[in-house]
Amino acid sequence: MTGVIKLLDSEINERHMLNHPFYQRWNAGELTRGELEEYSRQYYPYTLAFPTFLSAMHAHTDDIAIRQYLLENLIEEERGAENHPELWLRFCDALGVDRSDAKSTTPNAATSGLITTMRNLAHSEKLHEGLAALYAYESQIPAVSKTKIDGLAAWYGITKPRDISFFSVHMEADVLHSQTARELLETLCDTPEKCEEAREAAATTVNALYRFLDAVN
Repeated sequence: MTGVIKLLDSEINERHMLNHPFYQRWNAGELTRGELEEYSRQYYPYTLAFPTFLSAMHAHTDDIAIRQYLLENLIEEERGAENHPELWLRFCDALGVDRSDAKSTTPNAATSGLITTMRNLAHSEKLHEGLAALYAYESQIPAVSKTKIDGLAAWYGITKPRDISFFSVHMEADVLHSQTARELLETLCDTPEKCEEAREAAATTVNALYRFLDAVN
């Protein structure tokens, strides 16, 4: 493990999403149904925007290994009837949130801020900043997804594979995505300056994620 990954993981662990009160309450069954519903509505715009972060990074690199990684990730996000925005809407279905309601919800300031943060980093001319942001998000998702699945089963009676498919898919896929991102970042961040820029991008990302959770907690 190179210095850059230690820097990124330190930032991530300091403000890991599982340590946020929202997910602690989720795991303890303390969220109201209304809070879960509002969370599902607010997260949908981010889920819909996420593939565009990947395509932005793909569009401005000539590195074929990085482009292949981003393309594979993008295909998983958007291909066919099992695209990830659709999987999220199935979770909305399970909560009783109307799909049209989720699609038409106005993002709150924190949701808009998260989307803007990720979009700006994805469009950075310094590709390592975008990849660091992606890693800061995706590296947390397997553990977060497991907590969500366990909490939904234990406290909210949501157990059908269709209803939790967004989480079960990401619980596995993002392990591989994060592993590849680590390898790419270790190669890209070959100077102290790049390592520091990647660290700052990761810190910016985890802070935006925390603000998003603050707003729905």
